[in-house]
Amino acid sequence: MLSIQTINLTKTFGTFIAVNQLNLEVKRGEVFGLVGPDASGKTTTLRMLCGILTPDGGEARVEGLDIQKDRELIKEKVGYLPQRFGLYGDLTVLENIQFYADLYQVSKKERGERIPRLLKFANLEPFVRRKAQDLSGGMKQKLGLICSLIHTPQILLLDEPTTGVDPLSRRDFWVILYELLKEGVTILFSTSYLDEAERCNRVGLIHQGELLVAETPGEIKARVKGTILELRTANNQQAIRALEDLEGIRSLVLSGDKIHLLVENIEEGERVIRERIKTLKMEILGLVVVRPTLEDAFVSIVQERKSIETVS
Repeated sequence: MLSIQTINLTKTFGTFIAVNQLNLEVKRGEVFGLVGPDASGKTTTLRMLCGILTPDGGEARVEGLDIQKDRELIKEKVGYLPQRFGLYGDLTVLENIQFYADLYQVSKKERGERIPRLLKFANLEPFVRRKAQDLSGGMKQKLGLICSLIHTPQILLLDEPTTGVDPLSRRDFWVILYELLKEGVTILFSTSYLDEAERCNRVGLIHQGELLVAETPGEIKARVKGTILELRTANNQQAIRALEDLEGIRSLVLSGDKIHLLVENIEEGERVIRERIKTLKMEILGLVVVRPTLEDAFVSIVQERKSIETVS
């Protein structure tokens, strides 16, 4: 059973195509990661699905409801956490939750049951009297999540909720999301963090408004054709500039403090890399074969798409 389905969903802003004929399926009870760089269409897609934006083409259904004809009904079934959630800094944690409960017309009886459970769920019980403006970034996101869940939605749309949040708070946030999955909530989660996408049941890679692929993280990484060589140098930026036009290297990406290079032939790839680095009079601290990451797969798929477009 599908919780979300889009068919050729399109949104334009003037001459700019933000979302281009998007065909997306999210299964009920899964966490689906919509992954892509800034301005790739992630936020626009989520805003259309929750009824904030009207599409210019195509169609979409959320829990079987048409996003254009059934907007008010969809609001009852969807919890939406935007990048900048509308918390009120001069209100306390509890007052913010009560405010959103008013917006969703949650009864007093239901609030009495849900608010304590959600506060415990997000580990915010000790902070109910603290003003939102005095919370850390991670705590603000957890409060925003509680406000999105106060009406017990069936689907949760999260727009890059962990951007700018410290690693420990990101981990806590994911613990909460996994607990929601146990309750049968469907989660559509947009992010630019490729490592975070590894936590999703399935991942959709979106680039320039187009969905490139939607599969499990493992299936996406298996799409990489070739071998990934991981290079370590004392000056990675200089090395990248020297290697990016090198024949035999199909793509390269900075991965943490290392460079990942996709090569067709291991021996030939190692040879040309070593020769080029040698001309820079730079030492190679390490050059080994590694398994592809999602980031490697994303770059590879984008490069492959560009190659096809260039030929056609």
